[in-house]
Amino acid sequence: MKSPAQKSFIRSTQPATKKIGFSYKKTVLSNGLRVVSEEIPHVRSVSIGIWVDVGSRDERESNNGISHFIEHMVFKGTENRSVREIARSIESVGGYLNAFTGKEHTCYYARVLDEYSELALDVLSDLALHPTFPEKDLEREKGVVIEELKNAEDDPDDIIHDYFDKSLFGSHPLGFPVIGTEPNLRSFKQGDLKAHLRDHYIARKMVLAAAGNIGHEKLVALTEEYLAGASPRPVDGQSARVKPRARKPERCEFAKPIQQAHVCLGRQAFGIRSRQRYPMLVLNTLLGDGMSSRLFQNIREKYGFAYTVYSFATMMSDAGAFGAYVGTDRQHIGASIELIMKELEKLNSKPVSHAELNRTKAQLKGSMMLSLESIPNRMMRLGSSELYFNSVNPIDSILRQIDAVTQDDIQAIAHELFVEDELSTVVFQPEGNRVSTAPSTE
Repeated sequence: MKSPAQKSFIRSTQPATKKIGFSYKKTVLSNGLRVVSEEIPHVRSVSIGIWVDVGSRDERESNNGISHFIEHMVFKGTENRSVREIARSIESVGGYLNAFTGKEHTCYYARVLDEYSELALDVLSDLALHPTFPEKDLEREKGVVIEELKNAEDDPDDIIHDYFDKSLFGSHPLGFPVIGTEPNLRSFKQGDLKAHLRDHYIARKMVLAAAGNIGHEKLVALTEEYLAGASPRPVDGQSARVKPRARKPERCEFAKPIQQAHVCLGRQAFGIRSRQRYPMLVLNTLLGDGMSSRLFQNIREKYGFAYTVYSFATMMSDAGAFGAYVGTDRQHIGASIELIMKELEKLNSKPVSHAELNRTKAQLKGSMMLSLESIPNRMMRLGSSELYFNSVNPIDSILRQIDAVTQDDIQAIAHELFVEDELSTVVFQPEGNRVSTAPSTE
């Protein structure tokens, strides 16, 4: 006889049938800028983001890091605000202002009470359209970003992913670190920043996304007022993004002043627009996402070889990466890699049970739904989806696509991804161990 908790769990693994409300609206302004919103009238806040379709992927080796450096420098002054006025503008009304740069996107965002929506859009548009890149702050901010780079190097379980990307993508821009390199950072001039801004911060590459207590018509009116100055010129003439080619797998080891060894292994995988997107997400959840995952239960719980172990699926517009990470004692590097490979082989050779597949789907759907309890997360979904797909997929549709993943889908993805001879491995060894060459850039 099943307990009430078991009965409840079994019900939760069934395909979702309850329709979820979604008030997504979209308007394209005359200059080509897209405005997307989701009105949520029962909250008192609004999250607004200006998204720009530019990141480290749009750089060359000689200017790698410039997109991220621009993201820093816009906060140092605009035509309308000083650095201090920018800092106080949103904080003075209890709000939050920030930005981030990724491999393909840059985003400037704010969260405020709904009554300050216009202020937030005013400040964000000022940052994106009217930065001055003052010479007096240029050298100082270079030092700040170089310290950020050094801080990243002191965080091996994070920075190893940059090394891993380099091993997978080589000299392709997807192999570049978002933060750039110290020589590049020291070389940037005011003119370089203005030229990059002029080439990429144009209306057709920009999305204004908002979620919270704001009507779409009001948002469009404010956007027309504050972002009408975004350049309407077409993107034609700019370098098109080139899909990365497959590379020969390699094993790279680096000596680091650390106590614990760190390992990443994996390969190039599918992009976010691929039909394999949802099977790969389910596979990743099953293999290494959370305490119930196979990697966690085996490597940490059964053998005690690691405190942190997980798998990851990174998806860009036309490419991606799938891999596993483990932090372990140097004596357990070989054994940990062997255990990961055994889990990959199991997924290759034996179909996932219906029970495990249903549990995994429920976990993935639940985490997605819980993330939407956050208003900023809803805004992030709107902006990134619009840039990747030129639309926003209703969450009901996403849940149905997760429910549609079958045992055969999981095994087919495993067959394609988990070929031992095609996996690259990056190892950070505590200093004193033998070190091989760095990843090549061919």
